[in-house]
Amino acid sequence: MTTLCQAVWKAERQLDLLSWQIDGVHPWPIIRMRIFHELTRRASVHGNPHPVRRTRSDQARLVGRHVAGTVTRNPFLARGPYDALVVPHYRKPGGVEIYTDSLRAALGESALVIDSGINGTPLDGTHNLDFFTSASGAIHRRGVDARCAEIAEALAAETGVTVPVGALVAREVPKHRRLRSLYRALLKRQGIKTVYVVVAYFHQHIVGAARDLGIRVVELQHGAISPFHLGYSYPGRPGVPGQPDELWCFGSYWTDVAELPAGMDTQVVGASFISPLSPEQQAAKDPRLVVFLSQGTIGSALVEYAGALASARPDLDVAFHLHPSERSTEYGLPEGVRLSSDNTLALLASATYQVGVATTALFEGMLLGCRTAVANLPGNEYLAPTIARGDSVLVPTPTAVADALPTLPLATNPETYYAPPTLPPL
Repeated sequence: MTTLCQAVWKAERQLDLLSWQIDGVHPWPIIRMRIFHELTRRASVHGNPHPVRRTRSDQARLVGRHVAGTVTRNPFLARGPYDALVVPHYRKPGGVEIYTDSLRAALGESALVIDSGINGTPLDGTHNLDFFTSASGAIHRRGVDARCAEIAEALAAETGVTVPVGALVAREVPKHRRLRSLYRALLKRQGIKTVYVVVAYFHQHIVGAARDLGIRVVELQHGAISPFHLGYSYPGRPGVPGQPDELWCFGSYWTDVAELPAGMDTQVVGASFISPLSPEQQAAKDPRLVVFLSQGTIGSALVEYAGALASARPDLDVAFHLHPSERSTEYGLPEGVRLSSDNTLALLASATYQVGVATTALFEGMLLGCRTAVANLPGNEYLAPTIARGDSVLVPTPTAVADALPTLPLATNPETYYAPPTLPPL
């Protein structure tokens, strides 16, 4: 993964991609994360990180909801004006969107909430522009900027992987322009003063619309940030078009773990969805429970680690916990490994050990008193700073997990990852 990131950064510098424009739009920040996902997938480093699976009937129902939503959920018809626009995350464990939950409660009726139903279930009482979002991507450009071939060649020379840069630009740039114009009209109509957004690098049409109007944009952290997360990491901190003004972080660790774009400030706001265990809860942990935290990108390889531990230590309770984007039918589990469908935080609160690669849940487990092993699989670079701090240990092979368990560390100051919640003045 490090090599792929370095290839992207090299092309970015040498081809001056942050200055590249098509019809007044800067394509590179829009496609940068998508380019990285294509590189990792085509290089067989990762699978699809968050696959969306729909049957034809699912697609038909989705279209029906889109059409109905133009009347029932249309934010242009909402009774404003509003002080803020909030764009939550599509993932809602137990029906709760944890990243903006406290913020939405604090803002109350002064916030217009845009919550898409394309990849999840929207929160009750929220609005969306899903019909227009889907329609805006249906019509592609006919011509493609000549720079696309140059970028693809530069990346292929470094990685041996050919990425369809032209196809990404042909789809994403027109979509961005249409949606940016639409959201610009919405922000004006509703009198929005601040935009709060989760996963800004996939909502750059909203960020761009706000920046066009001089409206403040705050991104709320939703997961692990690292020097190798291309949604955030811009070595040298160059100026990057269409970025949020601020990034609100779970803890102080995240404020400087990656070089953010120039001009993006950070603020620690803590996390309302997780808190450290009490001494009594820590003492009640199951000394036999080892949780393997899967992800769609590396799940099949991580199963081997779980199987090796179960074979070496049949006395342990080895639980393989799926990421929300995974399905139980995707893996055949070795003997001695059970599939866990428990709530992630509840499971980690009861476990003594955790093993994973790059999932945010590893950081949550550190706060919940788990001893942490990092499997030597693609993406382990995300945890390199915690390994350097002595909060986790890299386990080189599946067979090494059993020997490593007795010496796995507890995080020395886990509140640097998740501080107590404290919203700044809104």
